[in-house]
Amino acid sequence: MNTPAADATGPRDGAALAQLVGEALTHDQGHADTEDAAEIRAITDAMVRLLIGAPLHSDGKLTIVSLATESGLRRNKLTHKHTGLKDLFYALVKARTPVPEALPDSVRVRAAKQQQDLARIRAERDDLRRQAQLLARIVHVLEIENGKLKETNAALEQQVAADASVPDLTRRKRQP
Repeated sequence: MNTPAADATGPRDGAALAQLVGEALTHDQGHADTEDAAEIRAITDAMVRLLIGAPLHSDGKLTIVSLATESGLRRNKLTHKHTGLKDLFYALVKARTPVPEALPDSVRVRAAKQQQDLARIRAERDDLRRQAQLLARIVHVLEIENGKLKETNAALEQQVAADASVPDLTRRKRQP
């Protein structure tokens, strides 16, 4: 069963495979006209649309929720009834991820520099956070000490005021 869709290359490989699996499931298992066949057809058509990047009914994300929305079925049809199709979809999505070695060296160098910059900035942030907490504690201690000093000063002023009402006889001039 060699179709033009099966000969496709690139991101459409998964879509062609999903279409072939859907056709095989509906025809080979003998339920070409049943409700199961309609569900399988809807799921595989939705897989094809999502994998080629042309969603009609969903946000286009490569998730089971988007697949269910795109197929017009409830999510539990994929997670409980058609688990094979769900697993196939996950496998096709995983196969689409680019191989890291395909990145140019300049991109890898820039990414490594950005990772170093990010680590440095996080370390600075953490250090500044520790310094801010230390300063907050210092300010708190100084506020407490200032309050105690104000209380002591008020007590001393009261004592001086009490002493000022009593005349100081030792400072009087002696008359000869």
